[in-house]
Amino acid sequence: MVREISKMYGNIVREGRWLTISNALTFLRILLVPIIVLGIANHLWTVVFFLLLFAGLTDVLDGYLARRLNEQTVLGACLDPIADKFLLIASFAALSFVDSPSFSIPSWFVFLVCVREVTILGGSFLLMLRGIQLKIAPSIWGKMTTFFQLLFILWIFICYFAGWSPVKTYSILIVLLALFSLISLAQYTMVGMLYLRGKLGR
Repeated sequence: MVREISKMYGNIVREGRWLTISNALTFLRILLVPIIVLGIANHLWTVVFFLLLFAGLTDVLDGYLARRLNEQTVLGACLDPIADKFLLIASFAALSFVDSPSFSIPSWFVFLVCVREVTILGGSFLLMLRGIQLKIAPSIWGKMTTFFQLLFILWIFICYFAGWSPVKTYSILIVLLALFSLISLAQYTMVGMLYLRGKLGR
């Protein structure tokens, strides 16, 4: 365990490129998480909406700039999915515990999101402890799930600002997001099994 963690740390140190523009955007997204949670707790919906919108833009820009400026780093590849998971778990959890605008987030959905993210992170960590070299890259289903989850949160705020209450649409979107989460989790699980069987990463 210590050896594998040291190896990853060594790769980051040897790379020598920590403070890139894309990594700075990822760090900024992580720093926004507690501010967003505080905003939700205090019902500062307009502020939270624009912070979430800005966080979503940083998620798009950090990956684009990393490729465009040739700033793809091991640190960035590790931090980017972690930043996304912190943002989404914290936002959904906070919205489920307060009187959120327009619609309440059901506790079962928050539980599903948490299980998905913890399983993916935990599984990746366990594979690393076994000395398996992982290719840290989100799948298409993973990207779509993250994108639509953030879009769903922004949609809730838009409904609040516009005075809309499309209950049927909300229920359908919750079910679709749950399906996206389960499909992406199944895909990551299958990839993890391929790594364990030595069909990937060796």
